[in-house]
Amino acid sequence: MAKARKTPKSISYALKTRNRVFLSFLLLYFILEGVCFAELSKKAAIWKNLEPGLDIGFFAAPKKSILGDSLIRVLRADPKFFALKLLNSSSSKTKKRFSVKKWVNQNSLVAGINASMYQKNQISSVSFMKTGKHVNSTWVSKDKTILAFDPIDKNKPPVKIIDRECEDFSSLRKQYTSLIQSIRMVSCKGENVWSPQKKMWSTAAVGIDYQGRVFFIHVRSPYSTHDLINMLLQLPINLKQAMYVEGGADAQLYINTGKVEHEFIGSYSSGSREHDENTFSRPIPNVLGIVRIKKEKD
Repeated sequence: MAKARKTPKSISYALKTRNRVFLSFLLLYFILEGVCFAELSKKAAIWKNLEPGLDIGFFAAPKKSILGDSLIRVLRADPKFFALKLLNSSSSKTKKRFSVKKWVNQNSLVAGINASMYQKNQISSVSFMKTGKHVNSTWVSKDKTILAFDPIDKNKPPVKIIDRECEDFSSLRKQYTSLIQSIRMVSCKGENVWSPQKKMWSTAAVGIDYQGRVFFIHVRSPYSTHDLINMLLQLPINLKQAMYVEGGADAQLYINTGKVEHEFIGSYSSGSREHDENTFSRPIPNVLGIVRIKKEKD
């Protein structure tokens, strides 16, 4: 049997040097790609004004998704110019459900988003929900967050996200006539309260910043809720609190100012619809919208 030839030291050294150079370039590539994506996120942080008190931001997510454009879309509304409005199928005789787009256009809203997830009857919210005297769901679940608006005392903040670990809901529910209970994302302490997970969804969420402005948030590209919250807290949007309102193909955000129109719909859901192909705006029973506040003439 012929003996295996030994590789000359000069060739062996050259091979090792080439491999080190290759690995160095590969490492540099991934570092630069991450830096570029982070820089893109910062550049995308410029808000575009749609009209007084209303802005939209398209943010490149700090972490790329497995599908889609990895964009976080945020509509920001100032309560000095816009009021929240909750609409329910349960309050009508027909009990008809509509896409967010249709809810908005039929009711002279400027924008709308899912108000909450809903039960199997496709009418009732999964947790407590009321607007004025109409109660869509009487069930006060274990969920920690309640969006409160339409205060009885007009000196109170026009919009609040109540964290039940920090505030007493039983007293605060007497101060606001419109209430939506849902799943907490960011606590009253500004913390991510979700554990890491493998499941991912398209997501619709509602939040507020430290100036009391309202966020309608939509992310079509799939992320785990834990990862999405971390990214929202990294964005330069001054996020104070947030709550989850819907996921998967049902998640919708629609904007129509009369001059600008945007419709964003979800698609991905782990275990059922693992794709980015949905183009259908599903009918939903409860929508949260914004309306312009009519200024009194002097």
